[in-house]
Amino acid sequence: MANPWLKKNPFMSMWLSAANRVAGTVRGQATAEARRNLKAAMSAPASPPASKAKSKPKSKGRR
Repeated sequence: MANPWLKKNPFMSMWLSAANRVAGTVRGQATAEARRNLKAAMSAPASPPASKAKSKPKSKGRR
């Protein structure tokens, strides 16, 4: 008697193909986001720090 688990199932094949496609899309988007974050993190320390606005000295009022 043949093993029924070894028979081809076209519905299972279509379902697995769709699931694999979705997983590939999600993996690609996650990889792209991680690369963007890494690129931003690597370039942030290389740029000079933003200059702080100098505050005016407080005038000494009347006593």
